[in-house]
Amino acid sequence: MPSPFDNTPSPLLQRLRPWQPGGKNAALKDFDPGAKPFSLGDKTRDKAAVEDLAVELDGLQNLFYADKRYKLLVVLQGTDTSGKDGTIRGVFGRMSALGVHAVGWKAPTETERTHDYLWRIHQQVPQAGEITVFNRSHYEDVLVPVVNGWITPEQHQQRLAHINDFERMLSETGTIVLKFLLHIGFDEQRERLQERLDDPAKHWKFSMGDIEVRKQWAQYQNAYGTVLAATHTPWAPWTIVPANSKTHRNLMIATVLREVLQKLDLRYPAGDPALAGFTVK
Repeated sequence: MPSPFDNTPSPLLQRLRPWQPGGKNAALKDFDPGAKPFSLGDKTRDKAAVEDLAVELDGLQNLFYADKRYKLLVVLQGTDTSGKDGTIRGVFGRMSALGVHAVGWKAPTETERTHDYLWRIHQQVPQAGEITVFNRSHYEDVLVPVVNGWITPEQHQQRLAHINDFERMLSETGTIVLKFLLHIGFDEQRERLQERLDDPAKHWKFSMGDIEVRKQWAQYQNAYGTVLAATHTPWAPWTIVPANSKTHRNLMIATVLREVLQKLDLRYPAGDPALAGFTVK
């Protein structure tokens, strides 16, 4: 597959490049989680644009499903409360369930631990004509074990190389890989965690484990920086999405997704010539 973001100049790509990693490290402190680079000026207009994009994406996904020349893997990665579930609802919610598959990744099961760490991931990648959305992903295996010291620096580097090779193999066999890091601030996360505690309808989302992980905020920010720099590739690029604003988060991701799908020159398959002139009676 060609790179999802080619070198063709476009207004979208010009706005996108500042939000993609570069250099030996992609320090998240250099990216403002409260920024709104894709905003149309106010929340009302942005919400309307998200709705319009959702309708467009529904049509493009229907064509993508019928075309069946491509597969699309969308990775949503981010800290607790960064909005992965909300993105799935807001960006992919209007699409047909026949062609869209969401996978939420938790800690590996006992059976999964007996295999290599990418074994379970490979089983869930999209098939022809399908869009698969990962809520968390294989990148948990180069974040959690690193922050907690469960693997050595050498094993960390090996895993980063494995992931690049894995994603390159997916790309070379017809899968478009888009990766979004949903970037929120420390204070924004505190407010969202408190909201889960204050709202009985959201208690099920809260875990004391989230508080323990929050204590490791700085370590995770550093780990993300390493991951972003090491695995931002032409065949599987990262986009850092400032996500303090939920509306802007959805607007930015939906805009990028539309651009990528439109570039594919999707088409409906040719009909059976034997049906030409056939009349249903």
